[in-house]
Amino acid sequence: MLLTDAATTLAELGNATRLSIFRLLVKAGPAGIPVGEIQRLLDIPASTLSHHIRRLMQVGLVVQRRESRTLYCIARIDILRELIDYLLSECCTGNITLPELP
Repeated sequence: MLLTDAATTLAELGNATRLSIFRLLVKAGPAGIPVGEIQRLLDIPASTLSHHIRRLMQVGLVVQRRESRTLYCIARIDILRELIDYLLSECCTGNITLPELP
C-alpha cells in the first residue's frame, strides 16, 4: 500500500458515520448487510447513507452485491488488513532513544 492510499483510506475512516458503517459491516462478516438494514440500525437518512457508502467504496473498503431487489454492503477485510499491515510494517525497526529526564 502506498502512503497516499493509506492516508486517503484513513481519512475516510476518520469520519464517525463512515467508521460506524464500516464497523457494522465488519461485524456482519462476508454475508454483508442490506443497505436498508444499515439505515435502520444506524438511523441514518437514505441519502446520507448513500453518500457515506459511496465514499467507503471509493477507497475500496466496501463492495456491494445485489440479490434480486436487495443491495448488500460487504466490508473488504483484505483492504483493512492491508492498511493495518502498512501501519505496522516498520514496527520496532527504528533505533529511537529517548533522553533521560533530570
